[in-house]
Amino acid sequence: MINKAFKLFALVCLISLTTVAQTKKSKPVQNSIYPVQVSRPKLVVGMVIDQMRWDYLYRYYNRYSAGGFKRLINEGFSAENTLIPYTPTYTGCGHASIYTGSVPAINGIVGNDWYDRSINRNMYCAEDTTVSTVGSNTSAGNMSPKNLLVTTITDELRLATNFQSKVIGISLKDRGSIMPVGHSANAAYWYDGGTGDWITSTHYMSKLPTWLEDYNKIKLANKFYDKNWNTLYPIDSYIQSTTDNKPYEGKARGEETPTFPHPLKLYIGKNYDIIRSTPYGNTMTLDLAKLAILSENLGKGPATDFLAVSCSSTDYVGHQYGPNSIEAEDTYLRLDKDLEEFLNYLDKTIGKGNYLFFLSADHGAAHVPGFMEENKLPGGLFNDSQVVKYLNTEIENKFKVKKAIITSSNSQFYFDHKAINDANADIDVIKKIAIEALKQQDQVLDAVDLSNLSTETLPEQIKKMITNGYNPRRSGDIYYILKSNYFGGGKTGTTHGSWNPYDSHIPCVFMGWHVKPGKTNKTHYMTDIAATLAAMLHIQMPSGCIGEPITELIDQ
Repeated sequence: MINKAFKLFALVCLISLTTVAQTKKSKPVQNSIYPVQVSRPKLVVGMVIDQMRWDYLYRYYNRYSAGGFKRLINEGFSAENTLIPYTPTYTGCGHASIYTGSVPAINGIVGNDWYDRSINRNMYCAEDTTVSTVGSNTSAGNMSPKNLLVTTITDELRLATNFQSKVIGISLKDRGSIMPVGHSANAAYWYDGGTGDWITSTHYMSKLPTWLEDYNKIKLANKFYDKNWNTLYPIDSYIQSTTDNKPYEGKARGEETPTFPHPLKLYIGKNYDIIRSTPYGNTMTLDLAKLAILSENLGKGPATDFLAVSCSSTDYVGHQYGPNSIEAEDTYLRLDKDLEEFLNYLDKTIGKGNYLFFLSADHGAAHVPGFMEENKLPGGLFNDSQVVKYLNTEIENKFKVKKAIITSSNSQFYFDHKAINDANADIDVIKKIAIEALKQQDQVLDAVDLSNLSTETLPEQIKKMITNGYNPRRSGDIYYILKSNYFGGGKTGTTHGSWNPYDSHIPCVFMGWHVKPGKTNKTHYMTDIAATLAAMLHIQMPSGCIGEPITELIDQ
């Protein structure tokens, strides 16, 4: 007799291929009790592509299929000049800001983590020691939206429908699932690389739904590992990338070179985490999203439902290989096909015209310094730990304060205020010494006192972005700005976090219900996404929202 796990595996494998009867274009979700009815879509789907720079919409455009990214651009509305209005630009901040319509100064998510002075240690953005893991025996589920200080657009949808709307988040990363769906979601699911299971926390539920428990039994990562990772097309056709073997690309565990084919069979049953750094992580995420739509009957209820999906493998691949690698190009070409299947699935199950879809990114990425040097372009690495070590020695010698700088994080120095006060030292003098030392570094463009930003002489755009990223309870004391394409880190792969356009210029494309096809090059911001959704859905903006609706795209 075929067991349940096998049946579910068959369903997952066939879900993109099975022909589902096309739903007739049904009436928008309405409340039949009242004579004046509010028109809303059956389902809203938000998709965040982790580390997707805006130019990726066009860099590989000629190789995209008609039904993936090309479909979004041609059938939807693209706000081509959408920028992140704060710095530093990281994953936790980006997901929080897209869905709150707010900035770290207000929503509190100032980084993926930050130094918490109240507990004298780093705080992870989704960390919550009061909740427990549901779905595995690890601590990967000790997470919740507790550190998010405001509501999300998904919270507001729940409030507007008296909690009839279902809200579900799915991402390999916990922060990519939790931040979008806010405080009141029905569920947020993320991937536990230690076990190969999709999990959640007791913030949402005490037990996984049966459909997800059955899915976890499959250990789908092993099925993808068995395929290995070779290029989708002949490798010599990847003309938008560098050659395959570059010293500035990172090697995976067990590999001698960072080159194709990548022997994923090495990891079957041994390392479930490595799938994050392959395009199969995105495929697995979107397959689970389809299964959630089917199993939870999303878009079939009395009120508008919301599915928030974050594709994270693009970020892991970028961090390891860099944005100009064949691995990055292949990942986007494969994601394009996954996106086409996902949109086709929405057409068949929800119906064209019945769902509202948007795509954006949490941040971009810098070019790898080795690549920049190879092509005679500016860029390089900055070692903040050396500066901290030097300054702590200088400050101790002059002011008798040991380890005055507690840590360097998110391009910021955190000072030990208590130790400085106990030594009767002047913190303003110490800050000036640190700022001058930073300005002497070849890689540093400028450094500023965060508590006195209004008096600092900076280009207005940079000053505003730093201000929007500064939360006095969670941010540091000094912010240093690196020169273009300089960052802290190793010699392989890339990272992000700066104000520069390569990190802050992101895609913003809407498609579907009440979206007027077109484009604009007018400047919009990440925070405008939630404001636009609120306007289209006729609901309240999130409680910290500072964005404005992108009115050009609304067809009413």
